[in-house]
Amino acid sequence: MRSSRRPMSEINVTPFVDVVLVLLIIFMLTAPFLQGGIGVKLPKASAQGVDLMDEIVITVTAEGAVYLNDDPVQWRDFDRSLRRLLPEGRGRVFLKADQAVAYGRVVQVISKIKALGIQDLGLVTQPEEEEEQ
Repeated sequence: MRSSRRPMSEINVTPFVDVVLVLLIIFMLTAPFLQGGIGVKLPKASAQGVDLMDEIVITVTAEGAVYLNDDPVQWRDFDRSLRRLLPEGRGRVFLKADQAVAYGRVVQVISKIKALGIQDLGLVTQPEEEEEQ
């Protein structure tokens, strides 16, 4: 007895399109949060940009909180946490400080960095031609 049905050779792409559209919506909604980082209002200066993706970035917020690569750090643990990231005391470190931070707080952070023997310290600024966000 032969079956009158033949195998279906067409692929139904509707479920695939549904899944792709849902994933697209999810990625569109979460993308701004992935780029966020710590919100600081950087001082403006005319300087050439540097890619900070693989660098150690120390951020000081307007309230004086200190972050090490987007992770909050207590001030008393700052030396130990930074030393863990740079065990040999070498490497480049970048400092992002909000323009509203007291100058004394920035000097404290810089002096701790220098006390660890780190000589390659860069200050992150916002380019003058960029508009504030």
